[in-house]
Amino acid sequence: MKKLSCLLIIALAFAACNNDEKNQDLVEVKKVEKAPILKEYGFVLNNYEVVRDTIQSGDSFGELLDRQGVSRSKVFDITQKVSETFNPTRLVVGKPYVILKAKDSARTPQFFIYENDKIDYTVVNVADDIAAYKAQKPVSIKRRTVSGVIVNNLSEAMQNQGLSVLLSHKLSSIYQWSIDFWKLQKGDQFKMVYNERYINDTIYAGVENIEGAVFVHQGRPYYAFSYLADPEMSGSDFYDEEARPLESFFLKAPLNFSRISSRYSGNRYHPVQKRWKAHKGTDYAAPHGTPIWSTANGTVIASSYTSGNGNYVKVKHNETYTTQYLHMSKRNVRVGQRVRQGDVIGYVGSTGLATGPHVCYRFWVRGKQVDPFRQNLPAAEPIADNLKEDYFAAIKPVKIKLDKIPFKEI
Repeated sequence: MKKLSCLLIIALAFAACNNDEKNQDLVEVKKVEKAPILKEYGFVLNNYEVVRDTIQSGDSFGELLDRQGVSRSKVFDITQKVSETFNPTRLVVGKPYVILKAKDSARTPQFFIYENDKIDYTVVNVADDIAAYKAQKPVSIKRRTVSGVIVNNLSEAMQNQGLSVLLSHKLSSIYQWSIDFWKLQKGDQFKMVYNERYINDTIYAGVENIEGAVFVHQGRPYYAFSYLADPEMSGSDFYDEEARPLESFFLKAPLNFSRISSRYSGNRYHPVQKRWKAHKGTDYAAPHGTPIWSTANGTVIASSYTSGNGNYVKVKHNETYTTQYLHMSKRNVRVGQRVRQGDVIGYVGSTGLATGPHVCYRFWVRGKQVDPFRQNLPAAEPIADNLKEDYFAAIKPVKIKLDKIPFKEI
């Protein structure tokens, strides 16, 4: 009996040892894992040797490829064949780029990938089949809601919730004709339904748009809903719950300005021509390169240069109103282009007869130049009657969602 017990104990011990060894073997097998498959820019990166860097001052396309063993004659051939899609002379310092090299003994470069911005990129095949194409990273749109309460100002209320400055700017732009943001009161509240862009579903890429908002100022709710009333335009306008436009037909100024340096006048001493003459415009002094925007929707009827006006743009808004913007450092639109109120049409400069950087803003009513500050200017165009039924149907679910968002307390 004792012998059987001893044999049983030995057998159990032996089995336990075998199990331990098997478990150890299993643990060791689990440690050997396959490398995850990495996909980016439409390539499986595991198949290549990947070189990542950013454009440095002095870098050129030829030098970047030369460092990777591509001959100068090959670089010349590449630049000639891809010139319609990719301009290698316009590499911007700080922009990321990637070179994919073959996993062969020569580590031969196969593709050059240049990131134009966070979303757009250009792929140049630098191997045998030279070609180039533009593409975009996968972008997803995520719908968000937020509410806030004013203690000091809107920017602070946004920042306290980790929201972007851009979102604050967009909201204030929507209500710039309805609410004086310098006179907000403690306890004023806001709610929004908006969308954000994400690259590869994880990397934040900015605000896509605001679908709807309500701002309670001095106890009164101001609703705003985005709606595309004119399909020919590139973006939507904002209207209230009764389909009334929130915007004014014209912006007060063609830029964020620090001061008016010269007003419309029938007789002003010209600082360049050194004589008294009419000044049929309003001069806004601003730093060189400041964006100039169209003060209303319209069509560009002139984008040119003269010795007096310098670089200038002229926009026809309707049969009654036309505006002109002079002395630009650079024009940003072409003749025939449709522009929206607030679109950047050029940049402040001092071209033509100008002593310093500014924009001369000129205003026509039925073909006659006038002082815009003395005009009784119209409100923005309302939604057409035949679109109102569609508008109310479109905003209904957004308003329901807005109204369900609880207001935050101070």
